[in-house]
Order: sequence, then C-alpha cells, then structure tokens
Amino acid sequence: MANTTTTAVSNIGAAQGKTVINDAVVAKVAGIAAREVPGVYALGGGAARALGALRDAMNNTDLGQGISVEVGETQVAADVTIVAEYPVSLQKVAADVRAAITQAIEQIVGLQVTEVNVTINDVHVPSDEDDEQEARVQ
Repeated sequence: MANTTTTAVSNIGAAQGKTVINDAVVAKVAGIAAREVPGVYALGGGAARALGALRDAMNNTDLGQGISVEVGETQVAADVTIVAEYPVSLQKVAADVRAAITQAIEQIVGLQVTEVNVTINDVHVPSDEDDEQEARVQ
C-alpha cells in the first residue's frame, strides 16, 4: 500500500519552481521494476493478489501492488512483497529485486534509496492446472 502524501523534489533552482511527485508514483515505479526481475511470479500477499486478479480482468492493473514506500525530501525506503518462481534462488531474486527497485527509483524519480526490504511470502510451482486456467481465461 502506498502512502497518499506527496513529496517535493527540487533539482532545479527555486526561481524555476519545484517538482512534486506523489508517493503512489514512486510505488508504481518500484512495482514496474520488481515485475521485470526474472524469477518474480507476482507481487503482494494473498489478498492483494486476489484483488489484483480482479483488476487485471478489468484491464485496470495496480502496478504499485505489493509495494509500500516511505518517501522523505531526498530519500526513499521501500518494502516489497513477492511470490517467487520455483526453483529460483530466493536470495538471488531478492537481491535482484533490491537492485532493480533502487536503480529505477534513483534514475527515474531522482531520490536516494536508503533500503529495500523484500518479503517472499510464497513460491509459485508451475503445474498443469495453471496451463488449463490460462486457457480458460483466454
């Protein structure tokens, strides 16, 4: 869950104005980065994933799902909950998620990342049922 407060980021002189970036935008950037990491099956806990499946069915995906950020004036801390693919190395996936989120926030948002806490709450095991379910959805 992202905070609803806003954060001011000013890399330009005060005479030119300030840039305000909503915390939800920072969470969305982190969510997109985490989803692109190989070995990440989904983001969020069970309830969040169930709600996310409903949003996906309505073409209204929440890209910040499973991400919580605390944004200060110049720094960000993020918490991410993921479901990993079996049989990937969980430590490697967590490290790759940390690196991807840090790089995305620092490059796209322009804030320093102080920490990224990764919680792996499940492991997805591919099965024949998944293939059948995907076929029914399509």
